Amino acid sequence: MAKHRLTTLAAVVAAASLALTACGSSTPAANDGGPAAFGECQLYGDAGSISLTPVTPDTLTVQTNLPSPGWWKGISPEKITGGFEYCLAANIAHRAGLSKLKVVNASFDALVAGQTKDYDIAMAQISITPEREKVVQFSKPYFDSNVAILAKKGADVTAANMKDKKLGVALGTTAVEFVQKKINPSTPARVFQETDAMVTGVASGQIDAALQDTAIMLGFASGSSGALEVIGQYKTGEQYGAIYPKGSVNAAAMDAAIESMSTDGTLEKLSADWLGPTLGGDPAKIPVFPTP
Repeated sequence: MAKHRLTTLAAVVAAASLALTACGSSTPAANDGGPAAFGECQLYGDAGSISLTPVTPDTLTVQTNLPSPGWWKGISPEKITGGFEYCLAANIAHRAGLSKLKVVNASFDALVAGQTKDYDIAMAQISITPEREKVVQFSKPYFDSNVAILAKKGADVTAANMKDKKLGVALGTTAVEFVQKKINPSTPARVFQETDAMVTGVASGQIDAALQDTAIMLGFASGSSGALEVIGQYKTGEQYGAIYPKGSVNAAAMDAAIESMSTDGTLEKLSADWLGPTLGGDPAKIPVFPTP
């Protein structure tokens, strides 16, 4: 949300409740495009430079997990107007000569388990892992990521005492295994169903710190009115990739578009437009904790 920030954690949580309501319904909430189908996104590259056969004619259907500050600007599918991943999807649609972009909200766990259907591409800051590759088909990577530690501002949480703190992770994220195997806290980490609930757990004191991808945690810290901060990060070598339906006939074309956007500077422009301003900080400048 580069030009429109969530100014309080309550706003983030309110957004989450709308998203979760959509996730729980029998018909997922969706943004069906329209005249301003690509919202505030800048479009780069040549229209029609790739060819796709989308599930819905003239429409790129993209699934994600909301809320997601910086990556998706808006609190529910019908409200999305920008964000790094949204505009990445918009640029794929543009290069495919499609006029509409449809956003569908789904649970993160369902996305990485390959349990969703009727979509062309899914993006929700999903780290590419060998385990996930057994059940879903990943795109070429489009973002490098580490695991960050989110805590209350001024809290006594350091690299030295992490093992003794009450930690939280979100179900289905790579942070679950990282905390279990690398940090191995004295008290088993609490696993939350969704990221927003985990962040609320930090704010309310249920846990001392939450661990998840650096860019995601910076977004929630930025939206907390100074109540929360990212105190450090662990280098993991992870990369984000989109998910395609198994056996997608569009995979090669969309991979070509992502690779082209990497080399022609589009991804760098999207990061500058949406992540830096929204996150309130450069992920590369967050202190790196030694891996336990």
